[in-house]
Amino acid sequence: MTTISDITVKTMDGKEKSLGDYKGNALLIVNVASKCGYTPQYTGLEKLHETYSGKGLRVLGFPSNDFGGQEPGTNEDIMQFCTTNYGVKFDMFDKVHAKGSEQHPLYRALSQAEPKGDVAWNFEKFLIDKEGNVVSRFKSGVAPDAPELKAAIEKVLA
Repeated sequence: MTTISDITVKTMDGKEKSLGDYKGNALLIVNVASKCGYTPQYTGLEKLHETYSGKGLRVLGFPSNDFGGQEPGTNEDIMQFCTTNYGVKFDMFDKVHAKGSEQHPLYRALSQAEPKGDVAWNFEKFLIDKEGNVVSRFKSGVAPDAPELKAAIEKVLA
């Protein structure tokens, strides 16, 4: 069974990065989009980054255009949008397919986490423990400041 730590992704500037580099940190992996009703969640995700990064949480954003074509821009467009409008400082990555025949290996692994199934929409959140195991999955409508998400984060950081 592949753990998240075994997967390689691409940074916004096209460099290969192993998610194993984050071992020892908890991860909140989110498929993001710039033109979605949930886009304002960037504010809350950045707040989680600011609040918990010193305690070992890394927020990782993976743009995806799979849901309603709501992330049509280039990596440069996406980064400019995120930093200008939301002050995003957490790690953002190359655009990926979160579902479908070209699904990225990261999302293939995440989709096998309980409850199993494809990502349903933008801003679905996966919480990964410090060993690289998926421990929780939160639907798009669960805001970054939702008590159940914060409680789950604090539990994996404890």
